Amino acid sequence: MDATVTVVGNLTADPELRYTATGAAVVNMTIASTPRMYDRQSGEWKDGEPLFLRGILWREYAINAAASLAKGMRVVAVGKLKQRNYETREGDRRTSVELEIDEIGPTLRYATAKCSRATQAGHGVSPDPWADSQTGQGIDSHTTRSEEITENAKNGEGAGKNELNKKVLVGDNVSYEDFDSDEVPF
Repeated sequence: MDATVTVVGNLTADPELRYTATGAAVVNMTIASTPRMYDRQSGEWKDGEPLFLRGILWREYAINAAASLAKGMRVVAVGKLKQRNYETREGDRRTSVELEIDEIGPTLRYATAKCSRATQAGHGVSPDPWADSQTGQGIDSHTTRSEEITENAKNGEGAGKNELNKKVLVGDNVSYEDFDSDEVPF
C-alpha cells in the first residue's frame, strides 16, 4: 500500500531535468517544508525543524515542471512516498524515502501564476471538448468577449452585468432572448 501525502514547501534548487538511456525525461527536486509555531511566551512565530523531501517526476510532466518551477518557489506537491534501498560504492546499504509526485504546482499564497497549455514535440494538444462545433472556437473566445463586456460595464457602457450573464452563461452563439425566464437553467 502506498502512502499518499501532501507537502507544502519551497524548492531548494531549480528542478534537475535529465534523460534516461531510453530517452524518458525525469526531474528530481527537493522540497523544504518548515513548520511554524507560535511561542506564547515570546509572542513570536518560530521555525520548527525543516523536512527536506526529495521528489521525482517523469516524462512530459517532468519537462513541464522543469520549465515552470524554480529555486525558492513555494509549491504544493501530492504524491506517494516510496522507500528505495540501495548500496553505496563503499558497499554500505542505505535506504531513502522519496516522493513520487502525482501533482505539483506553485502555491498562490504569496504569488500569482498564469497558466498556459504546454505543447510537446510529437504530441498535439487535444481538441477542446468545449469548442463550438460550427466555429471550432473554444472557451478562450468566450473569455475574451466576457472581458470586453466586463470592461464595458465598468465604463457604464452596454448592459453591464446582465449582458455579461447572457454571454457567458448562455454563450455567444445563442441568444438570451431565445429563452423564456422560466426556461433558463440558472
